Amino acid sequence: MKAKFSFMQLLTSVIRWVASPIFALAPTLKPRFHTGLIRVWYWTIGFVLKNEDPAFLNYGYVPLDADTVGLKLDPEDETDRFSIQLYSRVAGGPDLRGKDVLEIGCGRGGGASFIARYLHPASLTGVDLSARSVRYCRRRHRGERLTFLRGEAERLPLPDKSFDAVVNVESSHCYVSFEGFLNEVARVLRTNGLFLFADLRPPEEMERIREQIKQRFTVVEEEIITANVVRALELDSDRRNLLIQKRAPRFLRNVLQTFASVNGSPIFNAFQSGALQYVRFVLR
Repeated sequence: MKAKFSFMQLLTSVIRWVASPIFALAPTLKPRFHTGLIRVWYWTIGFVLKNEDPAFLNYGYVPLDADTVGLKLDPEDETDRFSIQLYSRVAGGPDLRGKDVLEIGCGRGGGASFIARYLHPASLTGVDLSARSVRYCRRRHRGERLTFLRGEAERLPLPDKSFDAVVNVESSHCYVSFEGFLNEVARVLRTNGLFLFADLRPPEEMERIREQIKQRFTVVEEEIITANVVRALELDSDRRNLLIQKRAPRFLRNVLQTFASVNGSPIFNAFQSGALQYVRFVLR
C-alpha cells in the first residue's frame, strides 16, 4: 500500500487531531496553529544543528546522465554538493546575472549563498518564517548582495514588483495556503519575472498544484526529478544518519531520520514507490 503523506503532513495531522476540540470552538485558530507548528519544528532543527553543520536542509539532486559535466564548486562547498546541485538545477538555467532575486523559505541560507556567489545576481533577499534561521543566516552568510528577513510566504514583508526572479525550493508543502503563496509571488514579481519552483507532493495533489500555477503563470519548463532526488538521498544517507546520531537527542532521532528521508524512511520509500513526486518548474 502506497504511503500518501509527507512528513510535515503527518506531523500536522497528529497535532491537529489532538487540538480538534479547540478548532471546533475557534476555527480561525487553524492557520495560526499550523504556522506555529512549523515555526516550532524548524526552531527545533535549528537548535539541534550547530553553526558548523550544513547550511542546507533539502534532499539534493544527482544528474543521472553519465555524460553530464559535473558542477564546478569551490573546495569548501563540496560537502554540500548534492544540495547545491538541486539549487543549480532549479535556479541555474535562467541568467540571473544582475537581477534582483528573492528566495522564499531560505532556511539555513545555503541556497541563497550559492545563488549570490555563483549566479551573480545584483541582490539576493532571503525570507524565512523562523527568526532563529534568519539570525543564523545573517551570522553565517555575509556579502554585499545578501539580505535576510523574517516573514511568512503568504504575507511577504516586501513591496509590489520588487524582484526579477523568485526562488522556492522544497518549502511550499509547509504553507497554510498554497494559493496565497502564489498570489504573493505574483505580486512581488516584476513584469516578465521568473518563478523558479521545486517541491514534493503526492501525484494527485501535484495535479491540483499545476492547475493553480497555470491560473497565474506561464509554464516555461516542467520536469519530474524524483529519480534524481532519490539517487542523492541514497548517496547522502550515511552522512545524514551520522549527523543525526551526533547532534540529536535519542527521542528525536527517528522523527529526524524521517524528516531527512534517509534510506528506509517513510518519505524515502514513498519516493521510490511513486507515492511522492518531486517536480521543478520554471514559470513566468
